[in-house]
Amino acid sequence: MPGAKISALGCYVPPGVLTNQDLERMVETSNEWILERTGIVERHIASKDIATSDMAVEAAKIALAQRGIDAREIEAVIVCTVTPDMLFPSTACLVQDRIGAKGAWGFDLIAACSGFVYGLTTAAHLVMAGTHKKVLVIGSDTMSRIIDYTDRGTCILFGDGAGAMLIEPTDVPGEGFIGFLNEIDGSGGDFLKQPAGGSRLPASAETVEQRLHFVKQDGQQVFKYAVRKMYEMSRDLLQKHGLSSKDVKVLIPHQANRRIITAAAERLGVSCDQVIINIDRYGNTTAGTIPLATRDAIEQGKLQKGDLVVFATVGAGFTAGVNLWRWAY
Repeated sequence: MPGAKISALGCYVPPGVLTNQDLERMVETSNEWILERTGIVERHIASKDIATSDMAVEAAKIALAQRGIDAREIEAVIVCTVTPDMLFPSTACLVQDRIGAKGAWGFDLIAACSGFVYGLTTAAHLVMAGTHKKVLVIGSDTMSRIIDYTDRGTCILFGDGAGAMLIEPTDVPGEGFIGFLNEIDGSGGDFLKQPAGGSRLPASAETVEQRLHFVKQDGQQVFKYAVRKMYEMSRDLLQKHGLSSKDVKVLIPHQANRRIITAAAERLGVSCDQVIINIDRYGNTTAGTIPLATRDAIEQGKLQKGDLVVFATVGAGFTAGVNLWRWAY
């Protein structure tokens, strides 16, 4: 059976920027406090006429152009998001139609910040099963639409953005997808959630008044879980394949908080030079963080063909996931 490789990458962030200084004028906070606690300086915010599908389409077009193929060659579209344009039709349907991926099937994948890694895992197995030759995985979130900008604990963290990767077969031994560990722990569901808007608590005047359609977070619980899981699952996946942190060229973690990233990397034994951190410029873009950080790793010359790369994520649910790939281009 074939292997699976990442053959193209495209990213998009909206041009609008919200700085820490802007937030100082909105809530009781300071640039120094935000920078010290999170590592974030600014984040991109979509204008009112831009939705998740719009950013996903732009990222997809860039990836397709990089690969030099027509969208009609795409057989499946997986859109990883917690901020779909609407509950149905799926955002994948909207993207498929707008990019012209005629004949493709697809779906939305909801796993919060772990979504893109779950999407990569799924796409790799579709390709390795021999049933698909080109699968497009897109992480796109317009988090600014579900953030309470009167809540200083959450409004400083999130930004908007999208990234897409194309997954194709490879017959080169050792190239591409090597393995994964994914896990969910629903006992942590109350620590990071959007309470209203679903079937249990549908939209009403009361839910809007109580601001229950926004992200609610217990930051301390999320911090502890994220550090532990990103370290443990990265360690375990490497050991499963007879590898150690010394074999890893680049660690690309979900960009939730600089302190989470550095603590997990330190436990894993990965040096600062091997860890990609771009949260200072984008904040937490949820499903968009992994492709955005991968693009930066490539542009900085830290990720090159043949390098072993670990993608590590933790998200609401709780969800957690780690992928191991041998970079193919």
